[in-house]
Amino acid sequence: MSKAGQFGWVGLIAAKAIRLVLVLLTVAIVAFALTKNSPVDPINAYLGADIARVGPEQRALIAEKWGLDQPTSTQFWRWAKNLMAGDLGYSMTYNAPVADVLVSRFKASLPLMGLAWLLSGVLGFALGVIAGAFSGSWADRVIRLYSYVLASTPTFWLAIMLLVVFAVGLNWAPICCAAPIGVLPDDVTLADRARHLALPLMALSVLGIAQIALHTRAKMIEIMQSDYALYAKAQGASRMDIALRHGARNAALPAVTVLFASLGELFGGSVLAEQVFSYPGLGKATVEAGIRGDVPLLLAITLALTFVVFLGNAIADLLYRLVDPRMASGVRIA
Repeated sequence: MSKAGQFGWVGLIAAKAIRLVLVLLTVAIVAFALTKNSPVDPINAYLGADIARVGPEQRALIAEKWGLDQPTSTQFWRWAKNLMAGDLGYSMTYNAPVADVLVSRFKASLPLMGLAWLLSGVLGFALGVIAGAFSGSWADRVIRLYSYVLASTPTFWLAIMLLVVFAVGLNWAPICCAAPIGVLPDDVTLADRARHLALPLMALSVLGIAQIALHTRAKMIEIMQSDYALYAKAQGASRMDIALRHGARNAALPAVTVLFASLGELFGGSVLAEQVFSYPGLGKATVEAGIRGDVPLLLAITLALTFVVFLGNAIADLLYRLVDPRMASGVRIA
């Protein structure tokens, strides 16, 4: 009997929890080593234009205060102990505790990434079902052309094109930010936020839609050529009936799996989209932390996103085991 058969869902979830801890520990060590070997000097990045007015003694005092004069292993152990105690550190880029920066930036990114994720799933699945059900038709050719072109299009290039056409050329959308410049946060309306969200959302969604559509199309073609689909067709069922009654239902799970597994790609796209549109979210904070050598903030964002991506993949795996009885009964722990 397999491990999953012996311990059931509790054992499976426990195994994934242990794996999550090991993944987070590995990512923390690798990310910390990379930041320490980065050519960006955090003291120089912090001082900026004032670097010429700071002498070696003052630099040494700053390094001592931040603990940069200690060996790398000591710095890591000190950071890890503070992390386990719930202290994520202090961001010198935003001059605020890292936990506060994470919360505020996450609130800004949540509408962008959440809506892009939902639109990618819903529209991508619908387009994939249509393309797969009517494979070879003009609709299939149009959807495939759209998907292949956009799936191979860099996010930053698409974001720049949207900015040039709709914000600069046609003046239909704001050119930057998440709210009108100079307006107090309490005075920003929902319509203002929607207008500023439109272009980054469009840039981030179209790529995800293409990927989900291509995966769903491939599964739909396989289903439409199956024995039970041919049997239903022989009984007089139309192609649309087969697609809706049998195809969409069986193609939904692979599409959901791909959707959950694409969380990492979604964040990678958000980093580029937020940078192009100066959208003050988690992606832009990541770039700022990397450029300015803000190690505590960069490590916190890295671990938070590792947790989210792992959680998305774990949910996709559990959904497969929950829906497919062949995996739920005799599978090994992957």
